[in-house]
This record gives sequence, C-alpha cells and structure tokens, in this order.
Amino acid sequence: MKEPAKAVRIHEDDSVAVALEALPAGKSILGVTLADNIPGGHKFALKDIEEGSPVIKYGCPIGKASRTIKRGEHVHVHNVRTLLSENAKYTYSPDKESLEAWRKKAETKESTLPLIKAYKRPCGRIGIRNEIWIVPTVGCVNKTAELLAARANRELSAKYPGIDGFHAWIHPYGCSQMGQDHEKTRTILADLVKHPNAGGVLVLGLGCENNRVSAFKELVAGNTGDPTLYGHIDYLETQSVEDEISVGMDKLEKLAKNADSFKREKVPVSRLVIGMKCGGSDGLSGITANALVGQICDLFTAEGSSVMLTEVPEMFGAEQLLMNRCINESVYKDTVNLINGFKDYFTRHGQVVYENPSPGNKDGGITTLEDKSLGCVQKGGKAPVCGVLSYGDRVNRDPDNSPGGVYLLEGPGNDIVSTTAMTAAGANLILFTTGRGTPLGAPVPTIKIATNHPLAQRKKSWIDFDSSVMLLQETQFETRDNLASLILQTADGEYRTKNEKNGYSEIAIMKEGVTL
Repeated sequence: MKEPAKAVRIHEDDSVAVALEALPAGKSILGVTLADNIPGGHKFALKDIEEGSPVIKYGCPIGKASRTIKRGEHVHVHNVRTLLSENAKYTYSPDKESLEAWRKKAETKESTLPLIKAYKRPCGRIGIRNEIWIVPTVGCVNKTAELLAARANRELSAKYPGIDGFHAWIHPYGCSQMGQDHEKTRTILADLVKHPNAGGVLVLGLGCENNRVSAFKELVAGNTGDPTLYGHIDYLETQSVEDEISVGMDKLEKLAKNADSFKREKVPVSRLVIGMKCGGSDGLSGITANALVGQICDLFTAEGSSVMLTEVPEMFGAEQLLMNRCINESVYKDTVNLINGFKDYFTRHGQVVYENPSPGNKDGGITTLEDKSLGCVQKGGKAPVCGVLSYGDRVNRDPDNSPGGVYLLEGPGNDIVSTTAMTAAGANLILFTTGRGTPLGAPVPTIKIATNHPLAQRKKSWIDFDSSVMLLQETQFETRDNLASLILQTADGEYRTKNEKNGYSEIAIMKEGVTL
C-alpha cells in the first residue's frame, strides 16, 4: 500500500490545498512553505490571494478573501467570506458530452454487479428487510406503540424467525397542526406505511385526533383500486377497544405470521433505491467519504439503481453543477424551482440563506457554505439528474425500462428530517458520511462512512466503513468496490449496519407553521 499523502490539491485550478493531517508551520509541502500551523482537514494558500479575490477549491469559488492571504497561510473563517446571496441567476448549460455518454452506457445494460436477494412486494417494489412497523397517526399513542414494539420483540421474534424486528416510528404530530403541516405529516406517515422494507404495518390511532384513522386509511389506499397491494396493513383505533395492548398484540401476530411467509428472491440491483446523506462534515468529507459515495452513485446508477440527494440548503453554492447534469430543460427548471423555493423558505422566516456551516463543520475545516456544498454534492458523482421530488413524493420509475439516475428531493439539511424524507421517498438503505461522528439512524439500514481514520477507530460502534483508506488505495476503484460489496451484503441481509445493531432508528417530520 502506498505512503499516505500529507496534503492534497483537489483540482488543478485550486488556489488552496487541504491538509490531510496536522502540519506544522515551516514545513514544506506541495512546493509551499507553511506560514502557520494547519490543523488536519483545514486549508492553506498555494499562492497569494488578493483581498476580494475568489478562493478556489474543487475548481470553484468557495468565497472571497476578506484580506490579502499570503502563500502558505491558513485559509479559514478569519480571512474568507461567502459569495452567496439570496438571489442568483441560473442558466441551463447541459454537459452534453457526459449526458450522451451516460445514455449510451445505460442502453448497453451491461451488468457488473451481481443480483441481490430481496423481498418482492405485491406493489412491485422490493424490500431488503422484512420488518413489522407500527406507525402512530398521532403522538398521543407514542408510548402505546413503543410498548407494543418492545413486547412483540420479546414474545414474537423467536416464533417468527423470518421477521427482522418490530419497530415503532414515534413522532409528536397528527393533531393541532394546520394546513400544509398537517398534510405533510399525513403524507410522510402514509409513505412509511407503504415502505417495502416493512412486511407488515400496524397503523395505531387514538380516535379523536385530526389525522383520524378512517381518513388516513383512504390516503394510504390512494387511487390504486387494488386493496391487495397493501394487504399487509392493519389498523387499530385505541379509544374503540378495552385493552389496546392485547388487541394490538393479536394484530401484530397476524401481521408477523403473514410476513414470515415472504422469502428473499434474486433481483437485479436496478430495483434498489439508495439515499445519500452527510452529517457532521469536516474538511475531508469532499475528498474521501463524499467522493467515494459519488463513485458508488455512478456505479449503481449505471446499473439502473435510483439514487437520492436531499439537503437542499447544502446545495447552495454548488447548484449550477447539478443543473448542468439535468437530463432535459424540464428537469432543469424543476431544479431551479427547488433551489429558489428553499431560499424563499429561509427569507420568509427572516433568515439568510448562507447561515451555515455549523460550529462542528468549521472546527473540521469547512469555511463557508460554498465550501460545504461543493463537498456535499460530491455524493452525486457524475450521474445525470433525472428528476426532482417534492417533500413527501416517492421515487416512481420502472427500473426495468428506464435508466437509473439521481433524484433531487426537497428537504432540509437536518439529519433526522432528511433521512426520514429519503426513507419516505422509498430509499431501501442510506449511505451516511460523517467526519465528526453521529450514532443516529433512519428507519432503513444506514451505512455510516467515516471521512477520517481517527473517527473510524474511536467510534467503531457507530462506523461501518472507513473511507480514509481510499487515500492509500493502489488502484482507482479499490475502495469503491469494497464499499459496493458492503452495500450488497447489507441489501442481502448478510450485514446488519451499526445503527440496526444499536437500535438507533427514528423519524422526524418537517414543520413550518402554527401549532394549535
């Protein structure tokens, strides 16, 4: 294995380089003598940068120099300011050569990845877990849902070994909400009820809430016209029975008995839906973990898989790169509306669009939102952007007859809200990159990918994969192929992610308006 690099210049046009480990002042590296101590993940100037001039990283501006920065100096929040504003002009300048190459590659349909073993659901989707989910219509029955899940895990798991676990997805909503907030709650909950990783679902209501079980049942059924598509769902209104625990357990056992009959079958990877997320980013995120996930995105979408990117505020400053990869002008316009819509959301609440990155991000070496965003969108690789989803929408494509690609999903950067949104949109699993570390998990398997080796070593109970090894790889895609193998093992049920083993799975729903 080759010697580890000490610093990296990401793009040939960059005016800064990133230290891969702490470097002392006076050290000579990349032809520069360092004027300051440079913490790992932080930047230093490769040349003099005049006050007001753009600071270039990833080949793009990440801000402007707030004072003259000398060659070898530390480049960070003390001498760089954002270039972002609430208003920006966009143009559709498609990368025609890359899009055409992608279309030709998709048309060949040459598979390089093996089949996965998944559960075929009557609705036509696949699940990679066979779990029983309890979805409360209202927060008032949260504790009932948790008690039922805990008891079912104790009493029914051994009896029905084909079930991967019983889970309650608690939340505080379903009543005292108005307008859009109420409908968003109902939509996200209905999406979860229909998620293919659940072999059975118990919808648990109270009886007097706004999100009444009877009306919610109609929302779940939708316009399918075929009740058997979602025959794995049962409903319980707790005010209507004497002993909701006893009745609930009876219903859970019937759901488990039915779901236990499902068996894994071989299906192509094109049926897989993957969510991409980063949280607790650092200065190495765009160099290691996010870049690695971008390679995974290209590999799996070329096989026909669907990949989702969300965290819209963390596209600000990098959105034009995504727009240039839109497959047509219609998708480009949807992307512009997605970006401008989220900016409007900020300004409606009197907030500036560039109030980011977080203190932890800055400690890790991220200076501006552009710096964070350009690293964040690395997760999308070079694959085409083929669609834009509103919050609560689901990926709806025929994987057997349409090429794979990237979907942009409306949602915030908040970790739990965004992973919930991707789950509701149909993600079977989520790749979650992190430089600072976090234990949280989505309702679906959440593969945690560390950007740096110290984190992977220190938090082995959280981290599934150490992406820092890509800096040592002998061949271009060695680390990518190792992560791809872990993804396939996760899809097959052979690998349980750390969040699954630890029981770290939860949901959160986006809220904007008044609570009564």
